[in-house]
Amino acid sequence: MKHTLALFAFLAAATPGIAASFEEAAALYEDKDYKTARQIAEPLAEAGDARAMSMLGAIYQAGRGVPADLGKAAEWYRKAAEKGHTAAQFALASIYLAGSLGTADPEVGAAWLRKAAEGGHVEAQVTMGLMASGAFGKEPDWPEAVTWFRKAAMRGHAEGQYNLGLLYLEGHGVDKNQIAAAQWFAKAAAQGLTDAALDYGVLVFRGEGVEKDEKIGAQWMLIAARRGNVVAQNRVARLYAYGRGVAADPVEALKWNLLAAKGGRPDAELDTLLAKLNPEQKAEAEARAAAFKPQAEKTGG
Repeated sequence: MKHTLALFAFLAAATPGIAASFEEAAALYEDKDYKTARQIAEPLAEAGDARAMSMLGAIYQAGRGVPADLGKAAEWYRKAAEKGHTAAQFALASIYLAGSLGTADPEVGAAWLRKAAEGGHVEAQVTMGLMASGAFGKEPDWPEAVTWFRKAAMRGHAEGQYNLGLLYLEGHGVDKNQIAAAQWFAKAAAQGLTDAALDYGVLVFRGEGVEKDEKIGAQWMLIAARRGNVVAQNRVARLYAYGRGVAADPVEALKWNLLAAKGGRPDAELDTLLAKLNPEQKAEAEARAAAFKPQAEKTGG
């Protein structure tokens, strides 16, 4: 595929009357042929194509086929942003907010972020929600956070759905509503968001905002634990220790307790309870913990 695309791009560029298009540059970029993608994108960008400008920003920012140069990246992002390219606006906002050029500029970053969010960039909408929730040193504006998270959530963005659920759960900017919280957590969890799987599992286990089912709740917590969430690992250790939602299994309980403690969430009560295991059980639990590898998180948002 890579060689076919490269040959096609070469022929398009070399044949009189055939101009290489941005779509070809995008295909080559996706195929990781960054050098050829840049060669096609540069004249398009110079001619005013905002998409090509944004691509050059990404190429220089990540150093794909060229030495990384954040100054050049920001320059291309700015040119594209000024033409209304929302992804470039978001990238430029992120650079200013993080201070990647040397000094953070929250005002400039926030201005570009708002433009991107208002233009429909879903990641920018989520970031606007986070900013309104108190990120970047801002005072919380909960109603605005609700507005932005809802926009992202309605478009199926998992993090937007999860954060909107949190606002309903905590009553920030909206009336407390466990049913709404559970519904948004469920949507985000179904897309693979680990934190949502944990929180939805807890609600199902307790029967808060949704029908109580300890077995199903435990399974959602297990999903989060297997992805490396230490809070979930601690909760799952307790489930196995006391036989809630799963069959009691002291070896599995100790395995998860060891993993949670390693991740910074020790549990003195479980330590005392599980200290009663015999040497063979402890050795098996330690072996399982040592062999544990977190599953990758995959989201559709």
